[in-house]
Amino acid sequence: MTQKTALVTGGSSGIGRATALKLAGAGYTVAVCGRRMDALEETIAQGKDLPGTIIASAADVSDAASVEALFTDLKERLPRLDVLFNNAGVSSPSTNFGDVTFDDWRRVMGINLDGMFLVANNAYRWMRDQEPQGGRIVNNGSISAYVPRPGSVCYTASKHAVTGLTRTISLDGRIHNIACGQIDIGNAASDMTAHFDKGLPQADGSVKPEPTMDVDHVANAVLQMAELPLNANVQFMNIMARDMPFIGRG
Repeated sequence: MTQKTALVTGGSSGIGRATALKLAGAGYTVAVCGRRMDALEETIAQGKDLPGTIIASAADVSDAASVEALFTDLKERLPRLDVLFNNAGVSSPSTNFGDVTFDDWRRVMGINLDGMFLVANNAYRWMRDQEPQGGRIVNNGSISAYVPRPGSVCYTASKHAVTGLTRTISLDGRIHNIACGQIDIGNAASDMTAHFDKGLPQADGSVKPEPTMDVDHVANAVLQMAELPLNANVQFMNIMARDMPFIGRG
């Protein structure tokens, strides 16, 4: 068997970087993509002593031509694609639905949904056409794929849509030996959650701090999903800070 390969989008920070390092630590050749090459090179630097190898290619996942160029580049540098961690995403400030603009909506949807589709679609075709056929796609959903926070219509709608994308890829991929699952994450410590200890709007109108968990737990979970044989699949996994407001009354 050749060395396993993986692509991690949003690999320049947070969950993406932690997962890229975890996969490289398990011996994978990992391609990371993001908009800023300097940040991607920092991911490479952090993984320089790991058993696997990390390479980088800058791309804007919301732009179809940029994603196509990304895959053209990676096909010249990698022998195949075994795993995609479809991770890139953005949030938006808490905004009551009546004050959300169409520009706000399109910015979030462009990355969180269009980007997820474009990357998964290109990865699917690569996995379908390579020999031996097959691979695994892991989409980054969110607790917001189940329930919203106040003032989060763009993010919540995008993550609900990711669930539909995951289910359909999972079904269509069976005939091509492609497995697709989703990891739904709650409050992993990263730049995106750095302000959570200062308080977040709650459903009762209050603002309360929320706990976070080490991002390494997410990376371990993605690695566990990636390492399954292709005839097994984690369809959906929730991993979250235990005491965050999700289960029960919160």
